[in-house]
Amino acid sequence: MPFEPVILFFALGLVAGVIRSDLKIPGVLYESLSIFLLLAIGLKGGIELAKVPLSSVAGQAAVVLAAALLIPLAAFPVLRRLVGLSRADAASIAAHYGSVSVVTFAVAGSFLARSGVDAEGYLVVFLVLLEFPALILGVILARRQGGNTQWGRLLHEVFSGKSIVLLLGGLIIGWVAGAEGIKPLDRLFIDLFKGMLAFFLLEMGLVVAGRLGDLRRAGIGLAAFAILMPVAAGMLGIGTGLAIGLSTGGTVMLATLFASASYIAAPAAMRIAVPEANPALSIGAALGITFPFNLLAGIPLYHWLATQARSMTL
Repeated sequence: MPFEPVILFFALGLVAGVIRSDLKIPGVLYESLSIFLLLAIGLKGGIELAKVPLSSVAGQAAVVLAAALLIPLAAFPVLRRLVGLSRADAASIAAHYGSVSVVTFAVAGSFLARSGVDAEGYLVVFLVLLEFPALILGVILARRQGGNTQWGRLLHEVFSGKSIVLLLGGLIIGWVAGAEGIKPLDRLFIDLFKGMLAFFLLEMGLVVAGRLGDLRRAGIGLAAFAILMPVAAGMLGIGTGLAIGLSTGGTVMLATLFASASYIAAPAAMRIAVPEANPALSIGAALGITFPFNLLAGIPLYHWLATQARSMTL
């Protein structure tokens, strides 16, 4: 099974952070890289979306959304009863795990490309679609027994956040312009993508190293959840991908989406909607454990599981 070299940049950043190196990525560069990656992913998805009938994608999207909502609904009682967290913390973490990680999705795409496995490019539609429903559900779970929620402010934060704006905007631009229209921009958004992703992962390694202290507060129960939940969600993604007729590569990408956890959109939304939740627990689990687990072990595991599941259905 091929190894994805960009992961080494994440490992380098992680080691640099652990040994307290003075290595730093300027904040302006980090922000620029995130904008580039989000827009590039959206553009590539839009180009592929233009090649397929929207009606077929809409049916698949409905099934994917329904299946994905099972993740926070399953995570919440586990966090409450088995891990022993408060309602607010359990709902906040469930929302993080029901939402998605764009970077994990990008790394999975690079892994498949290096493995020579094709995947449906329009899966970016699912990436955009799965960004926000779990956040709304997380708030409902937290407020089921009362409490005030600033719904207007929350919805504005979710739908006007840069991840949704850039992913959806890039998706629409790519869909309208098509492959020929975007061709003059290929050298920027296609050829440079992997290099930019490597730089971004270097910074993410530094960020994760800075969050390791949060894991001490999490306890063994939450640490186990942060590894086992992605595997269970990934298996749900594999089953869903096979059910809606995705290719093996597309099934791996969907499994990765289901297994990932948000550490950008979710913290911002939960800070507004569930301020009593402890962000150190949710970010520590999502970014400190699940993110590196998926990069280092999860994506190859989902690839292997999807391949085995596909062979059993033939």
